[in-house]
Amino acid sequence: MAVDERTTAPPSLRERRRAAATQEIVDAAERHLTEHGPAALSLRAVARSLGMTVQALYHYFPSRDALVTTLVTKAYDDLADAVQAAVDAPSDEADLPRLVSAAEGYRRWAIANPERFQLLYGTPLRDYAAPVDGPTTDATRRMSSIFEREMFAEFTVERLAAADIPELSPSLQAYLEQLPHYGQGRLPPPATALLMSAWGHLHGLVVLEVFGHTQFLGDHQAEIFRLSMRNLLADIHRRIP
Repeated sequence: MAVDERTTAPPSLRERRRAAATQEIVDAAERHLTEHGPAALSLRAVARSLGMTVQALYHYFPSRDALVTTLVTKAYDDLADAVQAAVDAPSDEADLPRLVSAAEGYRRWAIANPERFQLLYGTPLRDYAAPVDGPTTDATRRMSSIFEREMFAEFTVERLAAADIPELSPSLQAYLEQLPHYGQGRLPPPATALLMSAWGHLHGLVVLEVFGHTQFLGDHQAEIFRLSMRNLLADIHRRIP
């Protein structure tokens, strides 16, 4: 009984206060990120915005890297939530593939959160290195698994292995075979190559839009993106017997 009581005991007052203060710091850091961009992020600036000393902030985040890791992880998680919500939501087209819905959820989040998107995919922050196999890696794996599932769920491993793509070099084939896998089952190298190529296409279009390089399309950017994602998915599926 004592073990159960310890397991189910609510957080102590001290723990609740620490959690609340940590959340307040993260919220302030995200506001600072939105106002000034990732390159200007510093513990001193965040502490100043909260009326704290840097020394006090160190009790919650011992370094700038620790705060950046939290911000990156949260951004990836929020992005993955947006992608999954887009997949689950009713579509405005009855036959819209779920992969296209996922891509559009990715695009909408990036457009709505350009500074946080830049933190994830813009110029790397000077002197910052994400922890190996840490929370940022777990967050990226979650999003990768969504796109992999929606792209390949209807195909067996045997069909994916027989995808019609240019012959892979032995070194690339070996490299793709040893990559860590995030989805339901291990992808054969041809499918991994297709997934990475599709990701580059999708992400490239979003980056161009977020950084203002497709403004000449005006209000047609969403339609062009949907058309591109439909064509991309159709081409991939045509390659799988």
